[in-house]
Amino acid sequence: MMAVMRAVVQRVDGAAVVVDGETVGEIVGQGLCVLVGATHTDTEETAARLARKLWTLRVLDGEKSCSDVGAPLLVVSQFTLYGDAAKGRRPTWSAAAPGAQAEPLVASVCAHLRALGARVETGSFGAKMRVSLTNDGPFTVLLDV
Repeated sequence: MMAVMRAVVQRVDGAAVVVDGETVGEIVGQGLCVLVGATHTDTEETAARLARKLWTLRVLDGEKSCSDVGAPLLVVSQFTLYGDAAKGRRPTWSAAAPGAQAEPLVASVCAHLRALGARVETGSFGAKMRVSLTNDGPFTVLLDV
């Protein structure tokens, strides 16, 4: 089975992550807010593929990508993207990679983006985060890479 990282990508006009009252990551103006979830089969190559896709995804104004205009990205780890509520009323998280596996994969996505030339802001892995954003459009796409 091919590894699949999951991302919710929102075109934004500003976004921020606050932990314990302190802003830990913020982008101002046009960019992307990306929620990233990892599953058990994801690898370093999966993270690199997702980074390349995010950097070149043509979803900004004028069908431009972040690489075209130098737009920043706010990347936030979110294991709940692999939640399954098909049965019962309480979601299960068994498809989500455990923290020890997911944290380096999400960090790798950020490192690959930076290596491509992106300005990347992040949340704090495992923390209770408050994410705020202004969705521009609104525009949201789901990626399984």
